[in-house]
Amino acid sequence: MYRFLRFIFCLLLIQVNPAKAEKIYSFAVVPQQSASQLAETWSPVLAWLSQKSGVQLRFVTTPDIPSFEKALSAAEYDFAYMNPYHFTVFNDKPGYHALARAKDQRLKGIVVVAKNSAITDINQLSGSAISLPAPASFAASLLVQAELKRRGVSVTPEFVKSHNSVYRNVALGLFPAGGGVPRTLLMMDEAVRNELRVLWETPDFTSHAIAYNPNTETEALKQIHQAMEAMSKDPIGLELLSKIGFTGFEVAHDNDWDDVRQLHIKPEDTHIIAEQ
Repeated sequence: MYRFLRFIFCLLLIQVNPAKAEKIYSFAVVPQQSASQLAETWSPVLAWLSQKSGVQLRFVTTPDIPSFEKALSAAEYDFAYMNPYHFTVFNDKPGYHALARAKDQRLKGIVVVAKNSAITDINQLSGSAISLPAPASFAASLLVQAELKRRGVSVTPEFVKSHNSVYRNVALGLFPAGGGVPRTLLMMDEAVRNELRVLWETPDFTSHAIAYNPNTETEALKQIHQAMEAMSKDPIGLELLSKIGFTGFEVAHDNDWDDVRQLHIKPEDTHIIAEQ
């Protein structure tokens, strides 16, 4: 059923009124997972929004999170789904603004270990190397490291390309533990997910932002916002949203991420290189 719905909405995307679809707006998704997996789940959502709004959205992503950060810094995307810390950085410069976020969703980091691991307490990781996504991955890297440090657990971070890479590394026994988030673990291949267990969780924060470039036209924003509202009430729309771990959209404001700003994390501490 899902693949059929995806096919139908991709057809609908092609049929968007040409008068309304003269411009194609890029919609970037942070590469927490593989590009193929993200395209499979996000493209039907964007096709639905395009058909309902008359604003044509094109899915894009990057091979890794640092490349995504560089593109955001250069304001290359019209819309972007980015982690909470990314939003605080790129809201400041080049000026992305919040449009929406996942309904009733908070974000926390998790530490996973192999299902049969002898590790039962977070303190047992002291002195170990652990697998993490990119340095500026908010919950999976920044929160996990901050909380471990606060608890006096000293670890050596080994950064990989994505959350999926973290989970595979831990499942294969290449690292004793790794950082992720509940949503990406739930969406991981069942064969890998079944080889893992959650050892520990961080406190929660405001979740990812869907943000727009400050140069985006007001009318396009209005149309996309209306389509998001409609999708959050439509049975087929909700089915498509469930594939990206959403139960709907809710309106977002720039100050929703003040809880993240209060952590006072500096971009230079996360290896984000801002455009000059």
